Amino acid sequence: MIQWYPGHMAKAKKMLQENLKLTDIVIEVADARAPLSTRNPDFNEVFAGKQRVVILNKSDLASKECTDQWISRLEAEGMRAVSASSVRSTTRNRIVPVLDEVAKPIVEKAREKGVIKTVRAIVVGIPNVGKSTMINCIAGRKRAAVGNKPGVTKGKQWVSVTKYLELMDTPGILWPKFEDELTARHLSYLNAINDDILDIEDIATQLAEELAPIIPDVLIERFGSVPDGNDHDVFLAAVCRKRSLYYTNGEENTKRAAEILLDEFRSGKLGRITLETPGGAE
Repeated sequence: MIQWYPGHMAKAKKMLQENLKLTDIVIEVADARAPLSTRNPDFNEVFAGKQRVVILNKSDLASKECTDQWISRLEAEGMRAVSASSVRSTTRNRIVPVLDEVAKPIVEKAREKGVIKTVRAIVVGIPNVGKSTMINCIAGRKRAAVGNKPGVTKGKQWVSVTKYLELMDTPGILWPKFEDELTARHLSYLNAINDDILDIEDIATQLAEELAPIIPDVLIERFGSVPDGNDHDVFLAAVCRKRSLYYTNGEENTKRAAEILLDEFRSGKLGRITLETPGGAE
């Protein structure tokens, strides 16, 4: 079982709790490819009573049908939900109207008291779901630190979006203990857990086993094999032969094969794939 809860995450969670009194709205960014695993269950308690908007980011890499189903489920649970891709220029026009709609009652209530209210929204999520990139997209300019690995955002920073709306970026926070191995694996596939602490070959072959019933033809075309759940080395060896991945001594470079499989999944080269469906996430 993968466990990863560095000290900086405990510090970040404390910072979140300290800033709640400044916050009117909670914007939670999750990965549309695994909307259950990439939502921190601790947030339900931490943000109880706060208005929440869930953004299923990276929806361009996920099944559209599954994403629509997840949005329906989240809204049935009382949250506003919207799909988005922070790398697309049209995303700001999708997100800002939703935030304005949620913020409108807060602004109007303050106006009735003669107060010009600036609505503050805190942006939360686990590592590497694209929080900072989403903020930059919504704000229309680069303001938050962005990186392609967990732990890039170090502290708090408020970003002005409109005259009456500000966002605060926060470091990504996992929870102290994963309840099941499947959640841990999904987070590993999506690079929410640093690859340096993982057995990369084991993670890659487990991913391939999950993908086998979804995209068997793609796996055969791109990697030369479909894992059968028995011998991981056999599958990675097939990838090495397909991609000509060998060390100088002729030995198969199975580590590189594993890295390529993960990279191609994460970048969407294997197609639009959702690992979790609402029906299977009860």
